[in-house]
Amino acid sequence: MNAIKDQSLHVFLDDLASKNATPGGGSVAALMGAQSAALISMVCNLTLGKANYEHVEADMQALLISAEALRKQFTEMIQADIDVFDKLMAAYRLPKETDEEISARSELIQHVLTEAIEVPLLCAKACREAMDLCQSAGEKGNLGVISDAGVAIMAAYAGLKSAALNVHINANCLKDEALAATKRTELNAILDGAEALHAAVYQTVESKL
Repeated sequence: MNAIKDQSLHVFLDDLASKNATPGGGSVAALMGAQSAALISMVCNLTLGKANYEHVEADMQALLISAEALRKQFTEMIQADIDVFDKLMAAYRLPKETDEEISARSELIQHVLTEAIEVPLLCAKACREAMDLCQSAGEKGNLGVISDAGVAIMAAYAGLKSAALNVHINANCLKDEALAATKRTELNAILDGAEALHAAVYQTVESKL
């Protein structure tokens, strides 16, 4: 089977709409992040070399490098979410007829859950980083494509909040309450200030239209 990133948009959406458990919301969260990063790159590419934007040339070059690095991360996360979820479903399908099987199944499920919670947590972190990049794009980007910086902040914020939901649902399944609390604390640190940043960047973009 081809990697998800090599499939057409049509195939991805068909799979998303099907009865299959993957791809699902976690992959969509990463896709929204990737779209945000790609839009930031677009703003950079359409600002670089343009008249009246010479003073932000170096900033746009650095922003482009950061955005492309994030886009690569997000693209990999789309598949990573599918892989870890499929692994979790395989653990849930293990036999549970004997005490030994029940114990082994439960232990494996909890082990995979500790892996599964990291994917959306990393996605949330990357989305927050994308939001910071959107701020620079909105402040310094070419006014001809400034609306794309606004779409980028919307996509990054949606990806962040979507990834957060996946962190919570996995944390709720963890029997290790201390670990679950740690992951929620990490998520809350990522979310802190995100709503205000989202509103500020959107307002900045809107004011330039």
